[in-house]
Amino acid sequence: MKTRRYPFNIQTFSKMRREGYVYVDKTDVIWDMVHFSNYVFLSRPRRFGKSLLSSTLHSYFDGDRELFEGLKIMDLETEWKRYPVIHLDLSEAKGQQTDEGLRNKLFNILRPYWLEYGRDETEMSPGGLLKGIISRACERNGLQVAVIIDEYDAPLLDALDKPELLEELRNVMQEFYVPLKAADPVMKFCFITGITKFSQLSIFSTINNLKNISMLPRFATICGITDEEIDTQLKDDITMMAAEMGFTPEVMREKLRVMYDGYHFSEGSPALYNPYSLFNAIADRKLLYYWFSTGTPRFLFSQMEHFRTDITAMDNIEAGATEFDLPTEGMTNALPLLYQSGYLTIKDYDAESDMYSLSMPNKEVRVGFTQGLLPMYVGVEGGPVQRGFALKFWNALKKNDIELAMEEMRSYLASLPYVEGFKKKLTEVSNAEGFYEWTLYLIFSMLNVYVVTQQKCAGGRVDMVVHMPDTIYVIELKINGTAQDALDQINSRRYAIPYTTSGKRVVKVGVSFSTETKSLEDWIVSC
Repeated sequence: MKTRRYPFNIQTFSKMRREGYVYVDKTDVIWDMVHFSNYVFLSRPRRFGKSLLSSTLHSYFDGDRELFEGLKIMDLETEWKRYPVIHLDLSEAKGQQTDEGLRNKLFNILRPYWLEYGRDETEMSPGGLLKGIISRACERNGLQVAVIIDEYDAPLLDALDKPELLEELRNVMQEFYVPLKAADPVMKFCFITGITKFSQLSIFSTINNLKNISMLPRFATICGITDEEIDTQLKDDITMMAAEMGFTPEVMREKLRVMYDGYHFSEGSPALYNPYSLFNAIADRKLLYYWFSTGTPRFLFSQMEHFRTDITAMDNIEAGATEFDLPTEGMTNALPLLYQSGYLTIKDYDAESDMYSLSMPNKEVRVGFTQGLLPMYVGVEGGPVQRGFALKFWNALKKNDIELAMEEMRSYLASLPYVEGFKKKLTEVSNAEGFYEWTLYLIFSMLNVYVVTQQKCAGGRVDMVVHMPDTIYVIELKINGTAQDALDQINSRRYAIPYTTSGKRVVKVGVSFSTETKSLEDWIVSC
C-alpha cells in the first residue's frame, strides 16, 4: 500500500485537497451547520481542527466546487455561489499588553481587506473599518458576505490573570465585534471559533442571535475523528502502521484509542480522537505525546494556581453544564478552562439529574498534564519521574508485586532533584496528608493508572484507591505515624469492603511518610 500524506501541520483545506493530503470528510456536518444558523459560535480545544474547519468554510463560500469533488457535500449542495469571504485569524493578535497595541494588530489583520475593498477616512477604529469592509464587499459583489473569525479569544487568553489589562483588551474586542450584528442584512454567514467561551454580555453584546453549538449533539463530531471514520477512511493507514510497528491491526487500534481517543463534547456523542496527535502518530509510526508537547497554555496553569485547584478530583468530577460550560470571566474555579481547553472531557451524563461526569480524556493528556503539574504542586520536575522511575514502578505493579513497587517509589522519592521553591512549598503543607497525596496521585496518573483520592465509603474516606486491570489497591497514608496505624484504619473502618465484589484481587496498603526525611518511610501490605 502506498504511504499517504498526513495533515498534522496543514490547516488549509485547499492545500490539502490539491496536494493530496488525507482529509477526513466532515462536509456533510459542515453543510448542516451552515444551514442551521446564520451566526454560529464553536468552542474546541487547541489543535482540534478549528482552523481547518474555518478554512473549509472559506473554500465553500468562495464557491470552489472542484475542491469538494468526491466529498459528502456534493450530494447536498446545488448552488455553489461565490460569496465574498472575510476570513480573520486573531492568533496574530495574541500577547498584546496595551489596548492601543491590540488596535494596531487588528488594523494589520484587516489590512488585506481594506486594500481590496478600500477604506473610508472616518473608519478610525478596527470595528468601524470592519463594518465598512463588509458593506463595500457586499456592494461590489452584489452578494451577501461570509465572515469567519478563527481564534477569536487569542488576544484575551494571556490576560486572564490580569483583570485591568483584560478589561482594556475586552473593550477593544467588544467594539470590534459590534459590526457583525449591524451587518445582518448583508451577512450570509458568520462563524466564530476559539478555545474558551466569553459571555455575550462582555464580548458579543450586540450579537444576540449568535448560536453556540459547542455542546449540541448534532455537531459534536464536526472536529475530531471518530472510530467509524477510522474504520472507513483511515483503515488502510492503521493497517500499515500496525505492520511497521509489529502489531495486529486490532492491537494497534487499541493502543491508539488509549493514547488519543476519549473526547466527548456533548451527552451521547461518540468518542473522538485528537486529529493532530492521531495523524502525527500514523505518520511517524510512533505513540508519542504530540498534543501536549506543543505546549500547555500558560493561562491554564496560572488560573489553576490562582484558584488552588484540587488536582486529585480531576478524575471524578460531577457538574452541571453551567459549571463547566461557563463564560471565562464568570469563573469561580478553573473547571471551565480545564474543560474548554481539552484537559477534561465529558465521560457520562445523567438525564434525570442533568449532571455530567468529567475526567481526563486519554493517556496523552493524563501523562503530559501531570508531568507539567509536578513542579507546580509538588516541587519536582516531571521529566525525570517519567524517564527514571515510571517503567520500574509500572512493571512491578503489573506483576502484582506491590512490595517492589513501593521500594522503587521510596528509592526514587529519596533521590529526586527538587526545583526552586520546593522547600517553601513543603513547609507550607508538610504536616498535611494532602501534599503526599498529591505526590502519589500525580505519579500514578503519569503512569496512566486510574486513581481516586478521598473515596467516600460507609466508614469515612479512604485516602487513595488505585485500579489496575486485575487488582485494586486500597491505600491509607499516615504522616509521622506508622504504617501499622494506617493499615489498622483500613481494617477498622472497612475501607476495602466495597471492592470485594469487583472480581479483582483487593490489596490493602498502609503507608507512612516522614516530614523529617521528606520521603516514604514504611509500608505494610495485606491481602
